Amino acid sequence: MSAVKEGDYDGIREQIRGIMKQPGYDDGSAGPVLVRLAWHASGNFSLVEHTGGSNGAGMRFPPESVDPANAGLHHAISFCLPIQAANPWLSHSDLWTLAGITAIEAMGGPKIPWEPGRTDYSTAEAAAEHRGDISERLPDGALGADHIREVFGRMGFSDREIVALSGAHALGRCHEDRSGFEGQWVVNPIRFSNQYYKLLLRDIWKPRKWDGPFQYEATVAGTKLMMLPTDMALVQDPKFKPWVEKYAADQDLFFKDFSMAFAKLIELGVERDDTGFAQLVKKAAREGKPLDQTAQPSGGGCPFAGGKKRDAKL
Repeated sequence: MSAVKEGDYDGIREQIRGIMKQPGYDDGSAGPVLVRLAWHASGNFSLVEHTGGSNGAGMRFPPESVDPANAGLHHAISFCLPIQAANPWLSHSDLWTLAGITAIEAMGGPKIPWEPGRTDYSTAEAAAEHRGDISERLPDGALGADHIREVFGRMGFSDREIVALSGAHALGRCHEDRSGFEGQWVVNPIRFSNQYYKLLLRDIWKPRKWDGPFQYEATVAGTKLMMLPTDMALVQDPKFKPWVEKYAADQDLFFKDFSMAFAKLIELGVERDDTGFAQLVKKAAREGKPLDQTAQPSGGGCPFAGGKKRDAKL
């Protein structure tokens, strides 16, 4: 793979699209696991301890790299390595988050605001000292609505944003040798759409009889599908369910809300000396609001304008 000019993020996006076709991997695409990499690299942030988040690329080191919740993500990191090797000016943490949003768009999803400027931990010791204990911060698919709110509330997400982010389950599948769960959520797991919500609302889900952890199953269009307890909690909870219904009925609304929520997710934990997008995300997280319902911070410009790379200090 050839290098692109430093700061040419459109060129990096093209290289990411170039690694998405993976005939020997799930459904022939690296797209879903790239999205999961961006999600898991970011979704361990805490507003209380102010640790975790996408900055640093801590998943390159133990204990984060061997956390059972991150099982299988070494595939995504490996897919990204040729891009990183050809472009050493690009941080792993910027690459992982950019790969996630590029994959979503390439699979038919919305454009997601993104800014560069993340930096990487140089050693495992630096990661441990700065990041602290971020174990058990990611969702457990075996649990219910209270757990979901605890996990996402720690990052400053509202019920609306929680349901929107859950729509990422339109992509990919579970693997028994990783999470213990097995199967895909939708018929086409490499196409981003609102089918996940439509399927959740159908009265077709039955407990699966097998030796693995409790999950639901159904057959749709000749394809065996599954849902996790955390998925079904979205239709069992009276505050979550209206958003499931809205997104099932209106894909444009889902795309808009998902774009804002995912942009907020991958920015959490990134420190910048500016008053634009990063400051808006911090304010939205503190207030527990979606980005488009959060008033601009004092002195802030357009939150979704492109910007030059700015180093984040660790």
